[in-house]
Amino acid sequence: MSATVFAVSNQKGGTGKTTLSMNLAAGLAKRGRTLVVDADPQGSAGQWANLASDDRPFPVSVIAVAGNLAREVNRFRQDYQYVVIDCPPTLETETTRLAMTVSDKILVPVLPSPIDLWASVRLSEALEQLKFSNPQLQAYMVVNQVEPRNALSRAMQQALEEFDIPALSSVIRRRAVFRTSAIEGASVFCYGKRGLAAAEEVNSIIEEVLIT
Repeated sequence: MSATVFAVSNQKGGTGKTTLSMNLAAGLAKRGRTLVVDADPQGSAGQWANLASDDRPFPVSVIAVAGNLAREVNRFRQDYQYVVIDCPPTLETETTRLAMTVSDKILVPVLPSPIDLWASVRLSEALEQLKFSNPQLQAYMVVNQVEPRNALSRAMQQALEEFDIPALSSVIRRRAVFRTSAIEGASVFCYGKRGLAAAEEVNSIIEEVLIT
């Protein structure tokens, strides 16, 4: 068995990177043994898991890696079915570069505005360069925090079409349960009917990236 490795990365903060990482991992854990690698110096994923209550621990182990990220992740491949790397919110680190070279799939959360999307141009360029050393790499944009009553604007659709990185048809809507899950060290899968719609969105992303 060799794990499928997901990196969640963007060079811009505030896009919901850790929220996507943790809920993605919780959804993947329902399909197979899953690990989160907290590669962000801020340690957000680890802090999230530490907020979990004793009677409802976070369903996935979260570790911080000291040393060569690529080497350590490759070591974990044999013990897990899925590994999710929560990357630093910048491209200017060796950690982010190593995460991309060792990953099978990269998810890039972007906010639903053309301005935020255009800020991802440099990531698109970096991914094209990395494909020389990791030609199997698959990258996808995930539109995050979409207002429930508003479809993506025409300007956003046009901006998405300008990128070589395809956008998933599945999106994450702005929902209070995502914020609650971060505060309580949980995932949207823990809240029953209250988290059902959010959980379906995460599952939809998982199903879309696993079959492509």
